[in-house]
Amino acid sequence: MAETEIWHNPQCSKSRTAKAVLEAAGSDYVERRYLDNPPSADEIRAALTKLGLEPWDITRTAEAQAKELGVAAWSRTPADRDRWIEALATHPRLIQRPIVFTADGRAFVARDDESLDELR
Repeated sequence: MAETEIWHNPQCSKSRTAKAVLEAAGSDYVERRYLDNPPSADEIRAALTKLGLEPWDITRTAEAQAKELGVAAWSRTPADRDRWIEALATHPRLIQRPIVFTADGRAFVARDDESLDELR
């Protein structure tokens, strides 16, 4: 990835804050409105590798779609990983936001002050 990318939902205050931090830092970035342009299962796998997380770590289990699917009760084992990834690819609203991939290869779920500091 040649430049910074943010998986952004403009309706989310945390996502808007991360975008504002990138702008204030003068970062060149690409905004991906992931609800309009959902990541594929392979893109989610790549994102998880960069994040060093598992799919259940970036799943918004309190979302209505998550409750309908019953994801909170799903097993969190390596054998279930693909099930979670497919759910995220099919229902991108379940993806925690924002996710920022920096030009130098780092990735963050930029929801807290510590991760936002990494973007400055």
